[in-house]
Amino acid sequence: MGKINQYLTFRLDQEQYAVSVYSVREVLEYVPITRLPQTAAYMKGVINLRGMGIPVIDLRSKFGMPEVPVTKDTSIIVLDIKSREGLLIIGALADSVQEVIELEDQEIEAAPRFGHNLAVEYIQGIGKKDGKFIIILDMDKILSTDEVVNLSQIDTRLEQEAVPTETR
Repeated sequence: MGKINQYLTFRLDQEQYAVSVYSVREVLEYVPITRLPQTAAYMKGVINLRGMGIPVIDLRSKFGMPEVPVTKDTSIIVLDIKSREGLLIIGALADSVQEVIELEDQEIEAAPRFGHNLAVEYIQGIGKKDGKFIIILDMDKILSTDEVVNLSQIDTRLEQEAVPTETR
């Protein structure tokens, strides 16, 4: 028997994706997102999570998928992203969140190689469960170094704005 890994599964378009449960902080129902000016198209804006501003990215946009309207199933997955800049908390939009699944090592194949397609860098592996493929994402690699720096600057600005200024 191989090592058992746990993943949170979610849908984008008609495909099933997964992320390690160890990077998931929580799953939220969709809440309105405050748009930030002059940010990348995949950067939807920020949400207020218990007084903390969390940047939210749209995985559909990041992966070049068409935008779709928000539905009752639309969710925000709050994730811990490890980067050279340190730990970053982000929200990721998903069409719907499914369930937590367990996959043994032998149920996970290496990410396929398609020449120089950069999207493959995001894929940790392909899981097989009940005759279906599940694309396992490496959330720590979803964002480039520059994108992480930009998000961490947004995070820092939000923290500074949340600190009450002293009255004179």
